[in-house]
Amino acid sequence: MSSTHQSGFVRVLGRKEVLALAFGAMIGWGWIVMTGEWIRSAGSLGSILAFLIGGLAIILIGLTYAELAAAMPQAGGEHSYSYRALGHFSSFICTWAIVLGYISVVAFEAVALPTVVDNLFPGYQVGFLWNVAGWDVYASWVAVGMAGSLIMMMVNYFGVTTASLLQKVVVLLIVVVGVMFISGALFTGETANMEPLLVGGSAGVMTVLIMVPFMFVGFDVIPQAAEEVNLPPRDIGKLLIVSVVMAVVFYALMILGVSLALPVSAISADVLTVPQAMQAVYGAPWAAKLMIMAGLAGIITSWNAFYIGGSRAIYALAHSGMLPAFLGKLHGRYRTPTNAILLIGLISTFAPLLGRKALVWFVDAGSLAIVIAYLFVAISFVVLRLREPNMPRPFKVAAGLPVGILAVVLSLALTMMYMPFSPSALIPVEWALFISWMVIGLILYGYARNRYGVAYTEQAMRRELS
Repeated sequence: MSSTHQSGFVRVLGRKEVLALAFGAMIGWGWIVMTGEWIRSAGSLGSILAFLIGGLAIILIGLTYAELAAAMPQAGGEHSYSYRALGHFSSFICTWAIVLGYISVVAFEAVALPTVVDNLFPGYQVGFLWNVAGWDVYASWVAVGMAGSLIMMMVNYFGVTTASLLQKVVVLLIVVVGVMFISGALFTGETANMEPLLVGGSAGVMTVLIMVPFMFVGFDVIPQAAEEVNLPPRDIGKLLIVSVVMAVVFYALMILGVSLALPVSAISADVLTVPQAMQAVYGAPWAAKLMIMAGLAGIITSWNAFYIGGSRAIYALAHSGMLPAFLGKLHGRYRTPTNAILLIGLISTFAPLLGRKALVWFVDAGSLAIVIAYLFVAISFVVLRLREPNMPRPFKVAAGLPVGILAVVLSLALTMMYMPFSPSALIPVEWALFISWMVIGLILYGYARNRYGVAYTEQAMRRELS
């Protein structure tokens, strides 16, 4: 049974839908491409260890989200928490940053889709357009990415029910193929293939650990869609943590499966490792194609989830007078933030024109934005624990202050990894993307604040948080 919230969103997402949304967001295309690289960098056991350590860090950050999402189940998630704890401007910066993170994933998927099609149907690229950063861009390649982007935009335009149904079906495909792979690898794989267990010692583990947080981006989509969740607030917090644990287990099992199926000498940067391992397990080319289809399913699930997350975050900013009001419009029939969805669709539809090198640019610039949002949420958690100890918390984290402080430290450490003094610093084009986005946001914020005033926001947020 669904109900309509006073904001106009329809509460239709149950337990299965919420789990499929968050788990599907975290399980994108990256594991298909990167698993071999992880094993080569840290060894089989080293990679699994990196994911367990990184997963623990994300669970700590996730716990702060879980408590706040249950206490303030409003659309926009981070927007509500940071506003209540830190005020108007901090709330805008936090939410605008997470929007860049979400849009960067949506744009990434629009570039990843034609890359996958390339693996299924080699040589389909025709109609040379131009070269970007040493990569030739073809019209047929761009057309596939644009078509995928427009289809996902329409799925989300026509309501969260359609989007969540697609999410459940596609997540099921990933789980079924994943179970086939790991069970086959356990029976036919060789433990000798797992040697060396550790490569490069702690430095090898660190190399993989740096990549880990970004494989888990997506659990934070649950708070964004909180007004469409038809569950008790306490359950929202629980499901958020369950989804992160599921993703940790999935990634660890994929690494284990590949390391049992293939010796390190067979892992090549030029071949998609997980499909190669699936083919080795079942001894047939169809198995590799099936695993690529599971990767394609991963693209669809994260694409879909980040459309939902990004559009709800833009809606929350516009609804509270921090962005121009037209971006806060809800469709009369479908109850979706249509203009926010169209804006995301417009950006991602043009992304394939930049070619495959843009994949890395989007991920890196977006990842910095996401960890900045994590930092704001963790600080908000600590501030509210100190300032509002009696605030109703349906899902209350045990040892809250130590967990919150640890989440702040971890988020700060993640943010530092992108700075110019770090070995994993952003390159100039990625800084240009990040800074341009923040400047555009500040211009829109200045316009909205001047037009509507702070009192308008206070009134809107009071209604939301009451």
